[in-house]
Amino acid sequence: MTPSTAPVLPVGQSFRLPALPRTPAEARAKVRTLLRGWGIDAQLCDDVVLVASELVTNAIVHTSGHEVRCRLSNARGVIRIEVEDEGSRHTAPRARPAPPDAQSGRGLVLVASLSADWGVRRSPCGPGAIVWAEFAPGQNQPPLP
Repeated sequence: MTPSTAPVLPVGQSFRLPALPRTPAEARAKVRTLLRGWGIDAQLCDDVVLVASELVTNAIVHTSGHEVRCRLSNARGVIRIEVEDEGSRHTAPRARPAPPDAQSGRGLVLVASLSADWGVRRSPCGPGAIVWAEFAPGQNQPPLP
């Protein structure tokens, strides 16, 4: 196989963090470091880091596990973040409008607005859920005039 026809293999990394109040900050730092190492531009990096923080926060606040698992991949320029919890949630996470004076409840609306796509699936390893978001190349760039 010549270099131009060789398949592009995805780059990925996974890590586990304790379900503690400090964990979203740790997740932001790890995700930012990984993305910078992959050469991801600053704006996309900021968007992925913010979404990672929201997903990790939700996993800690809304489930009953002791840790969260994060997976980050870059396959053909599409960045994917997955956050898996250990909890026993009875309803799947979903974006919904929050009252104007609410101090929380807008996280998944933010995830939906920053990512190209997102979703939820049950964990294959237990009662938890995996919430994921994908970011496509150039998705947040303004249209050309």
